[in-house]
Amino acid sequence: MMGLLIRWLILTSAIILASYMLDGIEIKGFFSAFFAAAVLGILNALFRPILIVLTLPINILSLGLFTFLINALMLKMASSVIPGFEVHGFWTAIFGSLVISIVSWLLNAFISDRGRVERVQHVDLKKKGDRWE
Repeated sequence: MMGLLIRWLILTSAIILASYMLDGIEIKGFFSAFFAAAVLGILNALFRPILIVLTLPINILSLGLFTFLINALMLKMASSVIPGFEVHGFWTAIFGSLVISIVSWLLNAFISDRGRVERVQHVDLKKKGDRWE
């Protein structure tokens, strides 16, 4: 449960950061970003897998770049549902989804399933004969 709350706050902070970086994304307050993160999470959990499967041929032909359009569509859908969260324009939605995805990915890389910050340990590999151990 704690991990879900921390990931929700990470997505909220990514949305706030995207609104500071891009002029076309407007947020009226913290709670607008908080609820936008909730709606975006629900849309990504319910509709994104369906859209990925339906657009699989075009996604394969574009080497996965069509996924950016799907992410932008999810961001625009979230902006139409939440008052106080607006995304103006197609390219703003593309760049906003890119910023949100990168920031969320970077911050979630350090959070475990239990919601704790984990450190990456360096493992020393030693060569024993012809194998690495």
